[in-house]
Amino acid sequence: MTNDELIAALRDADAVKFGEFELSHGGTSEYYVDKYLFETDPGCLRLIAEAFAEELDGEKLAGVALGAVPLVAVTSVETDSPYVIARKQAKEYGTGNRIEGRLDEGEEVVVLEDIATTGKSALDAVEALRDAGAVVDRVLVVVDRQEGARERLAEADIELDALVTAEDLLEDAS
Repeated sequence: MTNDELIAALRDADAVKFGEFELSHGGTSEYYVDKYLFETDPGCLRLIAEAFAEELDGEKLAGVALGAVPLVAVTSVETDSPYVIARKQAKEYGTGNRIEGRLDEGEEVVVLEDIATTGKSALDAVEALRDAGAVVDRVLVVVDRQEGARERLAEADIELDALVTAEDLLEDAS
């Protein structure tokens, strides 16, 4: 799959919008990537799973709850690799786990995420996984908005790889 195919699929799903948008970290942007539109579109999910699979080498997968769960689930099926889900905080009921699924001490894990802006949610997931005994040094995202996530993750010795960047996505789009 080419980068252009994924970009076209994201645009066809109407997941790239222009205007003025408030982002989750409090900033504003002239464009918005609507993860709910691309994560609920079977064609986009298929392409994302295939693209993620090309970037993986048999590691266990982790998805950041809730947004990356569809991505990690389809990628797990595509790669036949098990996955875990990293919660933002432990539940106050049931098992009270922050990491859901089977995770062994010392297991190598790659975190899958939808969109990276500041990198905070990915970093939180990495820290939770590391606290649970996983070895995590890589986060793979669909879209890197190129607003500091790569640098923030690098400070924690985590490599950020993206299927597409904001620069790729916005080229000739507006």
